[in-house]
Amino acid sequence: MAFGGFDNTGHSAPMSEINTTPLVDVMLVLLIIFMITAPLLTHSVKIDLPTASSAPTVEPPDAITLSLDAAGALFWNNESLPQDALAQRLADVAAQTPQPELHLRADKDTRYEAIAELMAAARLAGVEKLGFVTLPARE
Repeated sequence: MAFGGFDNTGHSAPMSEINTTPLVDVMLVLLIIFMITAPLLTHSVKIDLPTASSAPTVEPPDAITLSLDAAGALFWNNESLPQDALAQRLADVAAQTPQPELHLRADKDTRYEAIAELMAAARLAGVEKLGFVTLPARE
């Protein structure tokens, strides 16, 4: 069947066949691309890796609670601590490996200056992990 002609027969019926040439061209191009790239995707190096029989266990360091009440009295893990013994205890904590966390608890009526001095003493001793303990708001 031809697309057109110069005769005057008057038979101008629409063409009902699908032109498959562009479809075949696209499929051949895709086939060539996949033939080239498929061997590159499957290339691998076989290596026998060692397997570990167990994983190392890491124990979290202990936490030490340092409390300060409104009167300025210190408590080390809920035991009373004199002010002059604080520097030695903080130095002992800083020397431990792994270093335990120092949790600082203070009364809400404590002066900020006392808390700042306590934080400065901990930093001077070499304590790297310092956290604050607060109570959640009650509704």
